[in-house]
Amino acid sequence: VLRCLGIPTRVITNFNSAHDKNLNLSIDKYIDMSGKTLHLSEDSVWNFHVWNESWFIRRDLGSFYDGWQVLDATPQEKSKGIYQCGPASTRAIKEGDVNLDYDSPFVFAAVNADCVTWIHYSKKRKERIYSDTRKIGKFISTKAVGTNSRVDVTANYKYPEVKEISFKISYSQYKNSLMDDRKILVTAV
Repeated sequence: VLRCLGIPTRVITNFNSAHDKNLNLSIDKYIDMSGKTLHLSEDSVWNFHVWNESWFIRRDLGSFYDGWQVLDATPQEKSKGIYQCGPASTRAIKEGDVNLDYDSPFVFAAVNADCVTWIHYSKKRKERIYSDTRKIGKFISTKAVGTNSRVDVTANYKYPEVKEISFKISYSQYKNSLMDDRKILVTAV
């Protein structure tokens, strides 16, 4: 319909799409002390989810948020009392501006939530034992114009994941670093 009105619109597919039911920006899994899954959260991760993007000028939010806007025709949650989602600015999603209207926190979580595992000891006590910051929002894609090729638009939604840098030092370097620490300690006394 938006294309018929002359508004640029495209279909977006998000793989490993988070469904953050409680809007805490994480997908929480609870287990007991034996490792058995407890069904205390309605959060989930879908293999994929599809929505539309349309190009809008955002006078209501300011020109910084002009551009592609997320519109989900199949929302699973109510927003302001009705089943709707968007228009959420992809720029706001990328920048983490989750305090804006139009379902920005929900869309942010769909592409960038952390998957957190908790041990649930009691109603008042839980402990985070694992967090995966890279699982959600993979290969966010649209179809290329004029071909059946996939165009990766992940960079429109999130910054590149930080890669862990591993390094090794020799034992002598480690030993020398301890000596440097000792020198600092002696100087401080």
